[in-house]
Amino acid sequence: MDNGVSIDFGENGDSGEVSLSGIKDANSGGKTYTPFKIPSRGSEQSGEKSAVPGEAEKKIDNQKTVFYEIEYNSHPIPGVGRFVESPQKIKKPEPDEKSAIFSKMRDIARDCSGTRGFYSLFYNRAYRENSKVFYKQGVFMKDFEDDFTGNVQFTQYYPCYELMGYNQLRTYFTWRTNVRRGVIADTSLSYAFLYIYELLANIGVENPDDGLAKLMVFYQAFRAYNKGIDKYVLGWLKDYHIYYSHLLKNTFEDFLSSAGLCGLYPGVAVSDDFELYCSFSKYDIRKSNFYKSGNEELIKECFYFVLDKLKLAFTKKGIDFDEIMFSPKKGLKPWTPFKNALFYEWAVQPDKRVVLSKDEIYVCQKNKWVYSSAISGEGGRLAIGFILKQMEEVLRRAVGYKFKINAGSAVLPAETELKLKSAGLSLGETVKQATAGFYREATKTVVRVDLSSLDKIRAESLVTQEKLTVPEEKPPVLVDLPGGLLQTSAPAKPQKKRGDAPLPDAWEELREALTEVEIKALAVLVSGEKDIKAFADKKGVMLEVLFDGINEKSTDIVGDSLTDGEFEIYGEYKRMVKEMVK
Repeated sequence: MDNGVSIDFGENGDSGEVSLSGIKDANSGGKTYTPFKIPSRGSEQSGEKSAVPGEAEKKIDNQKTVFYEIEYNSHPIPGVGRFVESPQKIKKPEPDEKSAIFSKMRDIARDCSGTRGFYSLFYNRAYRENSKVFYKQGVFMKDFEDDFTGNVQFTQYYPCYELMGYNQLRTYFTWRTNVRRGVIADTSLSYAFLYIYELLANIGVENPDDGLAKLMVFYQAFRAYNKGIDKYVLGWLKDYHIYYSHLLKNTFEDFLSSAGLCGLYPGVAVSDDFELYCSFSKYDIRKSNFYKSGNEELIKECFYFVLDKLKLAFTKKGIDFDEIMFSPKKGLKPWTPFKNALFYEWAVQPDKRVVLSKDEIYVCQKNKWVYSSAISGEGGRLAIGFILKQMEEVLRRAVGYKFKINAGSAVLPAETELKLKSAGLSLGETVKQATAGFYREATKTVVRVDLSSLDKIRAESLVTQEKLTVPEEKPPVLVDLPGGLLQTSAPAKPQKKRGDAPLPDAWEELREALTEVEIKALAVLVSGEKDIKAFADKKGVMLEVLFDGINEKSTDIVGDSLTDGEFEIYGEYKRMVKEMVK
């Protein structure tokens, strides 16, 4: 042979000597291997001794010596042998708790019947099936934590657990554990998107508000490493407020304002926004002279007041106000929340309408979403126009504006008009009453009293009252004394008329305790006069001080106050007071 290997198989070809002395190892600088005798199969089985003269008898330990046997004529091609590796003992792997958890997670994919391969094209049936598996696996792993010291990269267009190997799973969950503890480090972009997918599905969060807060914290921190997430996350933030609108505390507009993102979403508004209503109404109140004559704030505040009253009235009658006002009839297209994300629509959605701008309305009916760029049909636009015009008609009359307008009657679709009429609702009357109620509240005079100084005011008024009160002249009393008559004075009591029934002792005592001004004040009240304040002013005494004195005496003698906080005599005491002041 060209490489110098000689093989002697003996006379019968069943044993022989292999000489490897001619083989040189090219990697070891030409090292020559020492030949050794391979015992024949027959001699091992029969216990024959080695036939090599002069060599000590040696037994090769097959467990310690690694070599290959050559089975001659065992290959289909004559003269070609094959190498058979000696058997090796397979060690039982050490128990791995995390591997067992991953296996249970993967069992979820096997249990989902009909699940297609995760390498299939997305946004078809396979996408929905895969997103369902991802959601269920995510919920299963929502509380899992890890402390893996390795770091294995992961790149996948639609990342999910099912496409990750053991070390990739451990890398991700260790990174996620740190993120949840506030340590947001750079990592493979696919890991970052996987975590965002979890937050969009509210996996591992308390509620939608908590999920939104965590999403914003992660987004603002991770974009320092890779701004590539901007074009996806900014769109998903809007979808988040549409999908979870019935569960979030704040509107999308409020969120953008607090996050400083208003400039990225031009034209965004909420369905109760004044500007939004005016933009699609048949009557734009912003163009009226009354609006431009310094009444902008008055009209806006009145609009929100009236809108609340309308919604309340509609709700009481079991009618959806938004359904009537926001009912686009054309251009409805299917809408998928969180496009370009692996998202499973896990939450059962109530029927609702979400208006984000004058060009965006999202409608959910029976858990199916549609979208339209026309937020209202003709009927809704006419109804809003009528509401605004009717509101303006009442406001013009209330403020005495020189020009009047007539709102006419609402022009509504026949089915809408019939629906309101059968429920006993009049759109025009409801708007009129709400507008009048708003104006009364807006123009009401409010007097605020500093209660901390009220005692001081009363004390000072009593002093003033005593100085201003002129003692009444008492009729002289003649006392018959020896040597003549002595003239003196005695307190004068109100003289009863003949035929008057005697008063109970307590009320007689109260009449004697009251001053003339106090008795006259009570007489004014029982006579039906309404302007008691004018009487108090004429007598030079504060109204509150006057009746505080009366009620204090009546409480001490009769056991109760005579008047309430509005200076009205209590009904049960009116008869006795009339008798007392005659």
